[in-house]
Amino acid sequence: MSLSTLFDPFDSLDLLALLLIGTAWVWLGIRIESTRSAKPSVTVLMASYRREWMRQFVSRTPRIYDAAVLGNLRQSTSWLASTTMIALGGLFALIGNTAPLISVAEDLSLTPHSGRAMELRLMLAALFLTHAFLKFLWSNRLFGYSAVVMSAVPNDPGDPVALPRAMQAAEIGIRAAWNFNRGLRATYFALASLAWLLGGPALIAATLGLIWMIWSREFASHSRTILLDPPPPRC
Repeated sequence: MSLSTLFDPFDSLDLLALLLIGTAWVWLGIRIESTRSAKPSVTVLMASYRREWMRQFVSRTPRIYDAAVLGNLRQSTSWLASTTMIALGGLFALIGNTAPLISVAEDLSLTPHSGRAMELRLMLAALFLTHAFLKFLWSNRLFGYSAVVMSAVPNDPGDPVALPRAMQAAEIGIRAAWNFNRGLRATYFALASLAWLLGGPALIAATLGLIWMIWSREFASHSRTILLDPPPPRC
């Protein structure tokens, strides 16, 4: 099947919407994870806090609190991976039977939809959800690696191996968190891509709204302002 045949059901607005959501996906990912920008994202700022967490971990006794935090992080990735898997199953069920969805979409958009066009529109959401599922799985695995390395940190803070090994755990934890955030972004894009069921203009509007939402959370949120505030002086 040629590309021209594949895109037969779509008009110029559909193709423009696809170009926009693809560009937004790539650009936001690069911008959010850039460590050289003068205005770092929340994702980048949190990396320094994760390193500081591991510095404090070396001298903390007992370390039950750290184990509880890491356990909660792994639980979040497991839950989201399971939820994404269920959503994927629902999407593939819809792709196999698009007739009820076509009638609903036509009622809302007042334009005719073909079965193949509807299947391709659902496949876009399925691609984003598949990416999210894989990222959540890998994030869970990396948090597991981090837990093992943390367990290998000597109990004696003065041990020359303690801090370097703790920093190894920090770097693995940072990679786990970044993969977790990539999975979340893919989930957001999957939800936005469902607007394509109503046509190209709806997908363009949903993508622009998604760009604003992700940008504001990463670069203009109140939580980012708090992360940038210096800690109060110690008494």
